[in-house]
Parts: sequence; C-alpha cells; structure tokens
Amino acid sequence: MKIKTMAAYAAEGKEPEILFWVGCAGSFDDRAQKVTRAFAEILTAAEMEFAILGNEEQCTGDPARRAGNEFIFQMVALQNIETLNMYQVKKIVTACPHCFNTIKNEYPALGGTYEVVHHTQLLQQLIDEGRIKLKEGGTFQGKRITYHDSCYLGRINGVYEAPRAVLASLDSQLVELKRSKQNGLCCGAGGAQMWKEDEPGDKRINIERSEEALATGASVIAVNCPFCLTMMSDGVKAKEKQDEVMVLDLSELIVQNLA
Repeated sequence: MKIKTMAAYAAEGKEPEILFWVGCAGSFDDRAQKVTRAFAEILTAAEMEFAILGNEEQCTGDPARRAGNEFIFQMVALQNIETLNMYQVKKIVTACPHCFNTIKNEYPALGGTYEVVHHTQLLQQLIDEGRIKLKEGGTFQGKRITYHDSCYLGRINGVYEAPRAVLASLDSQLVELKRSKQNGLCCGAGGAQMWKEDEPGDKRINIERSEEALATGASVIAVNCPFCLTMMSDGVKAKEKQDEVMVLDLSELIVQNLA
C-alpha cells in the first residue's frame, strides 16, 4: 500500500479530501501500526483522497502537557501548526483520541484551527454514505462485543454514538459495560499515566477495567484508542484470557468485514 504525503500532493498542486494524522503510537508501536494499516485500507476501499505528513508529523505534545511540561508542549505544537498551516490543511482525521482532543481543542489557542474528526466518526459517515460496503453475515455477526469508551473521546468530547453505530453495522450483539458512556472508567493510561510508575494501591486500573469487560461474556473487546488497546490487551493477558477474548480497534473490526 502506497500512501501519498502532503508534500507529494503539494508538488502536484492538489489537495486531499482529508489529512490522516497517524500519531506516535500509530507510527511506532507494533500493535497500533496494525490499526493504522487497517484504517488506511478502509480509506483506500472508500476511494477517499487522503494524505499523511510522514516525517513532517511530530508528537502533538499531549503527553508533555499532561505531565506538566508546558514548554515542550508549546514547542512541538507550534511546529506542527506551522506545518499544517503551510499545507493549508482544513480537515484532519486521527485514530488516537489524545491527538484528536489536542488538535481539536488545544491547537486553536496557538493559531491552529481545523475541522478534526475521530476515525470512528469518519467510519460511521463512510458507512452511512455507502462509500464502504460490508459483508452480509460477516465475521462478527451475532457475536457478543463489548465496547470500552476512551476518556478523551467519550467523557471529554462527548462522542458516544458514532462508535456504537459502527458496531451496529456489523450485526453483532453489543453488551454494554457496567460503567459506560458518561460513567465510563479510564483504562489506566490517561493523563500521562502511560509513561510513569503505578500509583500506590492494590490493583492496577487496567486490571479493574479488563475484569469488568471479561464479566460481560463478550468474545471481543472493542476500543478506539491505541493506549486503551495496550492497557486492555495487557489486562486480558494478565487474566490469561487472550486465547478466548480479542481486543480490537473498531477499524480492525470493519476491515475484516469489507465486502
């Protein structure tokens, strides 16, 4: 699969429909790279003109700001904004809720204002518009799937229905977690917790959340965030259920059901 960069589009004097912001996890983490590829395959199947920044993309600065390093955040944010504005980017999609929240809500104060959507929102739109076709009686038809609301997509940005609409298109059986939507529980990685030692206590948050997901009896735990993907996968492995329960991003569910 060959994906064009914004620089390549600019050299041709063209503009893509949308910029795919890959993010650090989607670029460098082995597991999250599979999500990046799955989403790129879906966009390609939908015949959507999209581009990436490639080597010109830097971290959004989200982990630095959450960890209290405002200087680093502003430095990388301003560099990204300069790049985005140079290419006159108008619309951005990302598979990472942390990148989504930072670019959508925090970049405007620094001079970067764009239309930003999460990949689950774009997936819903592409399905609704008929730009991607799904198999009848696909891989997940009738299967019990539970969905974990990530903090930055759910409680912070209020996006609850788009991911559930995507799951509904699979003809699966959605089993809600005891704590979901506005009452959802963090996977344990938010607020830069991904990068530091555990807080004092007798149970890791991802174990608590994974136990709740396993209790639903679902065969698939669907997530929308690379951090949640790591934390929930680790939690399932800690309970030795990795052979029975899959932890998958929504784009991975959809790509397996493309007609």
